[in-house]
Amino acid sequence: MDALTRLVIIFSSVFFILRISVAVDTITANQIIRHGDTITSAGGSFELGFFSLGNSRNRYLGIWYKKLATGTVVWVANRDIPLTDSSGVLKVTVQGTLVILNGTNTIIWSSDASQSAQNPTAQLLDSGNLVMKNGNDSDPENFLWQSLDYPGNTLLPGMKLGSMVQSNRPGSVPVIMEDH
Repeated sequence: MDALTRLVIIFSSVFFILRISVAVDTITANQIIRHGDTITSAGGSFELGFFSLGNSRNRYLGIWYKKLATGTVVWVANRDIPLTDSSGVLKVTVQGTLVILNGTNTIIWSSDASQSAQNPTAQLLDSGNLVMKNGNDSDPENFLWQSLDYPGNTLLPGMKLGSMVQSNRPGSVPVIMEDH
C-alpha cells in the first residue's frame, strides 16, 4: 500500500469518526423526527424525541436531560393530545411551524409562529430551549417561536413565567403531566 492510499484511509477514518461524534441539534423543512429518532443539543445536555410514560402506549414529543440516568422530561409539546401509536412524526413546515402529525397525517399539535420563515430551522439549544428560526439567525430577539415560552412542570434557566402574559399568549402554568 502506497503512502497516498494510507493517507486517504487515515483521513477518511478520522472524518468518519468526527462525523459520528457531532450531535445533530437541528431539523429543517426537509427532515422529520419519527419514533426512535432524536436530536441532541450541541453540548449533549438535552435531547428531543418521542417518549412514553411507563408502560403506556401514549406517546409525547418532549425534551429531556440526556446526561441524567432518569431522563427527566423538561418540556412536552403534545401533553393534551398524545399519539396513540408509533406512526406520528415531528415536521418543520416550509412556513416555519413545527407540527406533530399522527398516522393519518392529521395535525395534533403545532407551534404558533407569528410570521413565516425563510429557510426555517428548528434547533435544540444547550439551554433546553427548542427554537424556530430563520436559517442560521441565532439572535434570540429574532426567534419565531421558542419552547421556553410554554413552560411545563420543570423550570429551566431563562424561562420567564410572565412571558405568557407579556406576549398575550393564553394559558396558565401547567400541572405535572400524568398519563391516564
